[in-house]
Amino acid sequence: MIDFLKQLNVFALNAKDVNDHLPLDVQGEDAALADYTEAGITLHAAGAIYFDKDDDADIRSKFEYCKRAAIGVIVAGDPATRTLPRIEKFAREYDIRIAIHNHGPEDKVWPSPLEVLKAVNSMDPRMGCCIDVGHTVRAGRDVVQAIHQAGPRLFNIHMKDLTNFQSKDSQVAVGDGIVPVQKIFAALIATKYGGFVDLEYEAHPDDPMPGVIRSFDYMRGALEDMGISGPQSTRRLR
Repeated sequence: MIDFLKQLNVFALNAKDVNDHLPLDVQGEDAALADYTEAGITLHAAGAIYFDKDDDADIRSKFEYCKRAAIGVIVAGDPATRTLPRIEKFAREYDIRIAIHNHGPEDKVWPSPLEVLKAVNSMDPRMGCCIDVGHTVRAGRDVVQAIHQAGPRLFNIHMKDLTNFQSKDSQVAVGDGIVPVQKIFAALIATKYGGFVDLEYEAHPDDPMPGVIRSFDYMRGALEDMGISGPQSTRRLR
């Protein structure tokens, strides 16, 4: 992972709670954090992390995991609505933001960011959403409109591209599909979004780098065409 990041000139990572990213066990996590620090890589988020138990001890363990890594955003996968008040309590205690991730039409609770926003609207401002652009368009929602509706509740973006909005298996390198990438960037600029745009490239898992490189080249070019260059357009990856 570190070698890939260096090749991409990317020095911030949304880490997954798996052994080849950021292990959940304390010893493994400490070792990984030392490696990232030595390489000059910052962990800006963790997830998707799944909150599948409405239980203080289980939820606290995940906040402690992120606190040890100085991570300020937890991308939360599929939390039950009944669990949100308990998660909110820990978000306040640890001052860590929760970005609930939408998972498309297969997800009956959080298919799009709009369901997330409705659920967190009256909650602590540390409760918000991670917009997965691919899952959002597959849910039949306007992703650009969703960004505007989210406003300050938008804490993270998962970027991907598709050739068919009805098929999650149609993923291609960013720029090779029909997701409105440039309009998404324009909406993020218009809403003064201050978070990260994290590439989530799940195609060709045995050899992802050609598609990852192509995706970054396209996104950086799109940002440069919009007058944005430098660290803002080079540092972000999931």
